[in-house]
Amino acid sequence: MPTKPKSNGLFPTILASTVHDIKNSLGTLLELVRQTAAKQDGQSAQLDQLEFEAARINHSLMQLLVMYKVDSQKFSLDIEVCPVSDIVNEAIYQQARLAGLQNIDLQVDCCADLICYCDNPIISNALAAVLNNALRYTHKTILIAVAEEGDYLTLAIEDDGEGYPPHFLAADLNDTAEMDWVSGNTGLGLYFVSVMAGLHKNAGKTGFVRIDNQSRLGGARFKLFLP
Repeated sequence: MPTKPKSNGLFPTILASTVHDIKNSLGTLLELVRQTAAKQDGQSAQLDQLEFEAARINHSLMQLLVMYKVDSQKFSLDIEVCPVSDIVNEAIYQQARLAGLQNIDLQVDCCADLICYCDNPIISNALAAVLNNALRYTHKTILIAVAEEGDYLTLAIEDDGEGYPPHFLAADLNDTAEMDWVSGNTGLGLYFVSVMAGLHKNAGKTGFVRIDNQSRLGGARFKLFLP
């Protein structure tokens, strides 16, 4: 009887390397799609959809790579002081064209002089991933709102869609056991942002995420709290 190969711990590393290669190839593909779309005289629904889905896959791969590093204790935040408007603008920049293609109105409520202590690229990319998801489910409008609430800075993404499903609202975003890995609607993006928020600590406080269906626009509301 053949013996089962012993695990040498290489599989996670090989998987991470493969995901990294796929992400690089996808980035090239996404750029080609954008160049092709720019050459079109009229809008192409197929190219728009291809770009939208490629961007979603790209964000998912980025999240997997970061989560691998977190799990392998190879990840550390690069905390810096930065204007919150820079974070919001970067997230919007990543998704602005898709919003324009779908005629989605992106609104921003952010005081220009607010600052934030965080890993700017991580938070910007995390917000962009949530914004990408909101673009998938909203009807016409998305609001990005920034405010100070007690000892926290909050960044909210609100839409006018149908809202989060009940099982999302009831789930613990920090517990992978509560994610629905079978249907594919796992909430991986929300889990990723929740983990990244939890790594941000300041003055004895820890970042966290909340979701509800109390958007001022009538749909879902995602809220990131940074200490």
